[in-house]
Amino acid sequence: MPRVTATIITLDEAQHIGAAIDSVMWADEIIVVDSGSTDGTVDIARTKGVIVLHRAWSGYIDQKNFAAQQASYDWIFSLDADERVPPALTAEIRAILAGQPAAHAYRIPRVAFHLGRWIRTTDFYPDYQTRLYDRRHARWQGKYVHESVAADGPVGQLVSPIEHYSFKDLQDQIDRINHYTTLAARQMHEAGRRSSSLHLLVHPPAAFLRNYILRRGVIDGGVGLTISLVNAYSVFLKFAKLWELQHGGPHPLAVAFARYKTRQQQSNDKTSISM
Repeated sequence: MPRVTATIITLDEAQHIGAAIDSVMWADEIIVVDSGSTDGTVDIARTKGVIVLHRAWSGYIDQKNFAAQQASYDWIFSLDADERVPPALTAEIRAILAGQPAAHAYRIPRVAFHLGRWIRTTDFYPDYQTRLYDRRHARWQGKYVHESVAADGPVGQLVSPIEHYSFKDLQDQIDRINHYTTLAARQMHEAGRRSSSLHLLVHPPAAFLRNYILRRGVIDGGVGLTISLVNAYSVFLKFAKLWELQHGGPHPLAVAFARYKTRQQQSNDKTSISM
């Protein structure tokens, strides 16, 4: 059976790193590449007996390719610190490797824990990720966002999901959306994509309908509705920021939305004071 190196890149992941490492103890080698944590991440990793390397942050793609290059073995399992490999997935991976893998890489579904439950609807699921791969035939690629593994041969697919503890709460999700939509807009702009008022009016409602109806967010009640609305907001923000890059200033719709949010926050603040 081919041996496997599990790789994890980190920056201030003390909350997650211990459980993440525990979930890949089945691997023949575990490498953590840290980019300057100050919260005890490195100390926790070292107590687990894994290899800890230090490297200045160079972007998700370059950092993950660097981690794979340091491995002793060609088969790599790449895990994010806020993810876990449950026993069912461990068994499936070992069975694939024991049978001499026919593919050069394997896509794995990912299920997120958010707003108090596992989400198996909306764009959150199955959210396939290529994480098990032979570094001789595959590597990470991309630019600012949506990094992925590209293989030069067949890609298989597993059934058991990776568990993803993606957000602490709704505020954390919104904060990350603000960060990633900035990167996404920049990537789209550099690729020659352009935004218009039509994009702002059409794409967000389409994203909501896809999440809430086509991908069954409706069956998750208020949680499904919330996620569908937030995902639609993410799409709006991405195209609004792309419009801003094109024109050197915010779109009027984005300005109006920002003003609405400010008024809502002021109203909430007044309510809190009166209470």
